[in-house]
Amino acid sequence: MSTTTSAPPVRIGALAPLTRPGWTEAGRHLLAGLELAVAETDAAGGIDGRPLDLVVRDTAADPRRAEAAVDELAGLGAAALAGEYHSVAARAAAARADALGLPFLCSSAVLDALTERPTDRVARLAPAQSHGWRVYADFLLAAGHTRVAIAAEPSVYWAAGTRILRDHLAPRGGTVTTLDASAPTPGPLCDALAAGGATALLLLSGFPDPAVPIVRAVRRDPRLAGLLIGAPAGQPEFAEWAALLGGDGAAIPFLRYLPERPTPLGARVETALRARLGAAPSFVAFEGYDTITVLAETLRAHGTDREAIARSWPRVTVEGSRGTIRFTRPAGTPVRQWAWPPVQVADRDPAAPTRFRTLHTTPA
Repeated sequence: MSTTTSAPPVRIGALAPLTRPGWTEAGRHLLAGLELAVAETDAAGGIDGRPLDLVVRDTAADPRRAEAAVDELAGLGAAALAGEYHSVAARAAAARADALGLPFLCSSAVLDALTERPTDRVARLAPAQSHGWRVYADFLLAAGHTRVAIAAEPSVYWAAGTRILRDHLAPRGGTVTTLDASAPTPGPLCDALAAGGATALLLLSGFPDPAVPIVRAVRRDPRLAGLLIGAPAGQPEFAEWAALLGGDGAAIPFLRYLPERPTPLGARVETALRARLGAAPSFVAFEGYDTITVLAETLRAHGTDREAIARSWPRVTVEGSRGTIRFTRPAGTPVRQWAWPPVQVADRDPAAPTRFRTLHTTPA
């Protein structure tokens, strides 16, 4: 039973992509995790008897909408900002939050340069892209894939991913060829793959288009039998991927940020999230849950003053659903960072595409 009183709530602003062109399924999972942790915090007495008030704003993956939402939430008296999945929206939100003095705990966006300059006001739970994607590159090398093709769309995020993969693979004997994922049809891309001799094709492109048509075309092209398709950005994690592609969407390795085995807390949270979503929760739902868990503990220990929250990141130690969360500032990272969440390379089992297989993992 909740022990919160009639004291005014502690307001937390939340950003998530809830409409297109944002990845709405990711936004729904992120929001489910945020809301579950708010409910549990309030049931445990809130913040010194004050309930949490989660004020949600839809970014639709649009940087301008993200900036406007931060302005609004700051004006509404939010003590802190949480959430966001898309790196381009999160980067805009982080810059605006920093300028306004509003602490922002980013849940899911991975772009290394989340802010242009170092700041103590922004912290992040998701691993920096350079960390997770290097793990993915090591997986490719261990599986014997040194000739890699990338189907890329124009974007700061996809360009950063391409650069990380190339810089990590090249010194280890790998080559990376970039192909245009934005062509009207995937036929020319398949022709280039057949002529180029790559053994792996990585999808650095949006979902469902053009990723789904590319997968279908590659799977049906006899010249490309045996070609590994990969999706480091995590598209196959979500149920919509399996619904659209069925068996064609299996055996496509992707990054997810979960431990190999759930902690007792993680197992309990998984059950609760499954009940909320009516489906298996993605790693994004756990990121949402951990975001509020960290913020709630920070607010209890250090109060609701924005500057006090920002100063507290280096002293935070919280048991999250995926391990113990502490923040440092790794070299080259401008924000406070959980270094590092657990990282898996997983895929969907061809024998049962709703089931995941862990192919490679790193410890928390």
